[in-house]
Amino acid sequence: MYLLDTNIFLELLLDQAEAGSVQTLLLEKSPADLYISDLAFHSIGIILYRKNAASVFSEFVRDLFGDDGISVVRLDSGDMERVRQVADEFGFDFDDAYQYVTAEKFNLVLVSFDGDFDRADRKRVIPADIR
Repeated sequence: MYLLDTNIFLELLLDQAEAGSVQTLLLEKSPADLYISDLAFHSIGIILYRKNAASVFSEFVRDLFGDDGISVVRLDSGDMERVRQVADEFGFDFDDAYQYVTAEKFNLVLVSFDGDFDRADRKRVIPADIR
């Protein structure tokens, strides 16, 4: 099971270089095996709204989430000390530490294009690595 980082979805939504590999991942994997953190979900909304693409965010929500879609997972306030520890240990900013701890807490493989995760104990994978 996989936790998809913010940049995975933005790659597709903004039609960037790796959009094809993200699309393949979303088509080949069952939504039941895919997760997104609440932080990533809301960050995507913020970014798309800033780009005057609110309709893209609405389509994103409608197409990928719901009863049989990708699940949103969240950390609780009790998890924030672990977020701080991970940030200190690996030199992560808040969002990277949040993603890392979410993957750790829910025992998910982190899927990200962010190379910062490569210096941590739990390594990330990219969409092309998943088959």
